[in-house]
Amino acid sequence: MARITYRSPDGTATTLDVPEGNSVMRGAVVNGVDGIVGECGGGAMCATCHVYVDRGSPVTLPAMSDIEDELLHTTACPRRENSRLSCQLPVTDEIDGLVVDVPERQV
Repeated sequence: MARITYRSPDGTATTLDVPEGNSVMRGAVVNGVDGIVGECGGGAMCATCHVYVDRGSPVTLPAMSDIEDELLHTTACPRRENSRLSCQLPVTDEIDGLVVDVPERQV
């Protein structure tokens, strides 16, 4: 289980306990977090689960794949240095405390 905080563009923060075996995207979608769409269901095909990882998050994330890197060039909101696809972030104990900012729009 990992505690993940999703911050909306309006400043609202939703903190969830997300079970291992899920992705950061799945945790948001299942719990109704606004702003994370996940149209492709987590297959790294649509980029509608784009998030900005808070630089102050005390976690180490897995390396970005070439597919994720390529898809981040197609996001509705600008890609930043801290952009990731939340479907590509598996929930493990190591990401406990992760904070992500949801972009203003996904499509």
